[in-house]
Amino acid sequence: MTDLPSAVGELVDVLAGLPGTIAVVLGGSHALGSADTQSDWDLGLYYRGAIDLTALSAHGTVHPPGSWGRVMNGGAWLQCGGHKVDVILRDLDVVEHWTRCAEHGEFEVDNLLGYLAGIPTYTLTAELASCRLLRGDRRGAPPYPSKLMASGAARWRFCRTFSLDCARMHAARGNAAGAMGHAARAVIEEGHARLCERGEWVCNEKRLIEAAGLTGVHAVLVRTPDLSSLVQWVDLVAHRLGVSPGDTSPWTDVRRKA
Repeated sequence: MTDLPSAVGELVDVLAGLPGTIAVVLGGSHALGSADTQSDWDLGLYYRGAIDLTALSAHGTVHPPGSWGRVMNGGAWLQCGGHKVDVILRDLDVVEHWTRCAEHGEFEVDNLLGYLAGIPTYTLTAELASCRLLRGDRRGAPPYPSKLMASGAARWRFCRTFSLDCARMHAARGNAAGAMGHAARAVIEEGHARLCERGEWVCNEKRLIEAAGLTGVHAVLVRTPDLSSLVQWVDLVAHRLGVSPGDTSPWTDVRRKA
């Protein structure tokens, strides 16, 4: 732990001493070696069933298990010696459940603030694969499941096509916010699909576009189209994503034939 700022290391000691703690890990950009001066310190606190957070409460406001949803769970945003530190709670029973599901190619996507396309439940497994153990013991992540590579790519591309259809629908009505919002979501969904195909874990959307090789779409997204060219703008986004003009959802084809 010598590379941790002293104040962050002291907080790790507090987390490791909480009744119920199984492991404390370093996650995020600092664990991946991609941190910059703006990066927070992300500490994961793994427990099973229940955790006594009394000692952590002395350092700031703590959001108990379940308050941030079933995947993100809970935690705290703290300042430690001038460093921003995010403490994220992880119930190992939940982590192991969704890891087993991922191994069978099964996952769900939850709506969560800060996530444009939602957070997939296999994110919990992705965290296991990328985090660095600081204290205690915890199970490592399995190799990227081949079943998830197939099912994930298919599901995310279904969502991508749905989002593009919605974008075109809004564009045809002159709704710029709806068209651009759904188009942006489609970009994230295609990014997820590509990373699933390649068997690469991703923990959030922050660097997903770059990791998926979709940076070329930025040139389209920064152009603000006028209302008369919204549909063409959505089609251009779709083209940059590698989606053919005829690739529409089944219900769209049914409506067109009706």
